[in-house]
Amino acid sequence: MNNKKIKFTAEISKELNNYVYRLIDPRNGETFYVGKGKGNRVFSHANGEIEEDSKYEKQSRIREIKLSGFEVSHVIHRHGMDKKTAHEVEAALIDAYSGLTNIMSGHGSNDFGSMHAKEIIQRYRAEEANFQHKVLLISVNRSALDNSLYESVRYAWRISKKKAEKADVILATVQGLIVGAFVAEKWAETISENFPDREDIPGRYGFIGSEASIDIQKLYIGKVIPKKYRKRGAANPIKYTW
Repeated sequence: MNNKKIKFTAEISKELNNYVYRLIDPRNGETFYVGKGKGNRVFSHANGEIEEDSKYEKQSRIREIKLSGFEVSHVIHRHGMDKKTAHEVEAALIDAYSGLTNIMSGHGSNDFGSMHAKEIIQRYRAEEANFQHKVLLISVNRSALDNSLYESVRYAWRISKKKAEKADVILATVQGLIVGAFVAEKWAETISENFPDREDIPGRYGFIGSEASIDIQKLYIGKVIPKKYRKRGAANPIKYTW
């Protein structure tokens, strides 16, 4: 059935309250997005009607599905929740499905998401970092450790360019543990003119730079960020220490 023909009535929406849903590609059964919402949000997303998504990979996937003659499938995973619970369920599902088109990780995933027992031990035994520079902390997904950490940490952040340029060091973190240290030579808008061969994401910024000196790496890498920068439930991957 066409998603545009399905709507929740006001009575049903009231019963649903906050819910968490998955968008699924019917061509291969792959979940490509996890979201939360109220009312008819799931249908708006499945129909590609969320204007803010127009420049993101998710919208391209929806367009491809429609051009192939299919409709985006969806599942309401859990409903009847308050907002806080919906955030937690969304975060858990984002951790559970790889290859999602979500730009942001779920609330709390940066510090309290899926981890192996050895990673938990490493994190909570790690020495707390003592910041001796103006440090910009950027939380990246665990998958960054399997690819290029530099490429993962430097691109497409919703950030104040003016403030980012004040940072002495940029530290990449995975669930609170510092895993990389970099120095920016230049911050620029994330468009192909500034970053050839990367997806255009206007309105966001990235940096061109290099790894920090060995002394700076020894100072921070392998240590955990102080608790005051690890507020439970925080979703913003950007934190400033000054």
